[in-house]
Amino acid sequence: MEELELRIDSLAAGGDGVGRDASGRVVFVPGTAPGDRVRVRIEKARARFARAQLQELLEPGPSRVEPRCSVFGRCGGCAWQHVDYPTQLEAKRRILSDALRRIGGIRELPLSHFAGSPQPYAYRLRARLHVEGGRVGYRQRASQALCAIDACPVLLPELEARLGELASRPPDRDGEWELAAAGGEVRAAPLGDEASFAAPLALEVAGERLHFSTGVFAQANALLLETLVRRVCEALGSGGQLVELFAGSGLFTLPLSRRFGSVVAVEGHAAAARDLEANLAAAGRANVRVLSKRVEDAGPGLSGIAPDALLLDPPRVGLPAGGLGLIGELAPQRLAYLSCDPATLARDLRGLQERGYGLVRVEGFDLFPQTPHVEALAVMERV
Repeated sequence: MEELELRIDSLAAGGDGVGRDASGRVVFVPGTAPGDRVRVRIEKARARFARAQLQELLEPGPSRVEPRCSVFGRCGGCAWQHVDYPTQLEAKRRILSDALRRIGGIRELPLSHFAGSPQPYAYRLRARLHVEGGRVGYRQRASQALCAIDACPVLLPELEARLGELASRPPDRDGEWELAAAGGEVRAAPLGDEASFAAPLALEVAGERLHFSTGVFAQANALLLETLVRRVCEALGSGGQLVELFAGSGLFTLPLSRRFGSVVAVEGHAAAARDLEANLAAAGRANVRVLSKRVEDAGPGLSGIAPDALLLDPPRVGLPAGGLGLIGELAPQRLAYLSCDPATLARDLRGLQERGYGLVRVEGFDLFPQTPHVEALAVMERV
């Protein structure tokens, strides 16, 4: 295999460092940082780019730091512990901007703000682990093999302590487990049928109390929850009627129900919909109708509705087939799109622009320090 020396210039959306060889070809190298001078071995070559493995760090760049985790590089969880936090933030801002321009065709980019995490470690309130044969851990990078751990510095301290207890006394039940912490309580529960026996945890966010069960999605950065909820509510304002797609257990539904006369919340995950109903009942919010259906099947239940505003918070794959058409039929005056993937966000924003929506602004949030993941909030208005 060919070996060569490179200077790493930047970080790519997938987390790899990016350099160029003597011919100008782009080379992606995992485990490198901007400014590094490295010797690499080409693993896969194409006409316009190549993928390589780091062989030797010849000269560290100014952004390189010592990782905190002893299994960094083997564990598939974090990709950027070797990169200082300001460089991570700048890379994420550029990754988001590049995706919106390249995929979304957005020439004038209204990227108004990028919120960093108050601290780059000890921020996660939930994580999924694997238990196998008396060992506890995450998956290894690019592998299904287990990377056994007894500590994880991105977890909240109380959650990391619970992880250490699990590692010292592993559960008898193999499989996937969820760790979560909220309101001073910590939960470790297996995912699957037994998950229903674990008591829901309660988050206090923006003056609302939100219970979520094992296996139900919850935003993972405990330190940015208040900021995220506030910015989404400010983006949508107030009005007569709101439709929320992918409502989850109600992180945004509860505060938005106090800003709008009526709300229809669509959630296709059965356990999340049950949590949502329970959270609304506990808060005394009678102006919300929960539609327990997948978004792609929700059309009939939304027939005849003409909302003032719409919120959507889809999974990483973005809007499902028919999603753009459904939004076009609802025709809200204003919509807010919260996304955890810049590429699918850019794709969907392009489709929404083709249906008569103009982009007002985009905000970024670093919900996952030490990783290349980027959260973004796009605000659009019908023109």
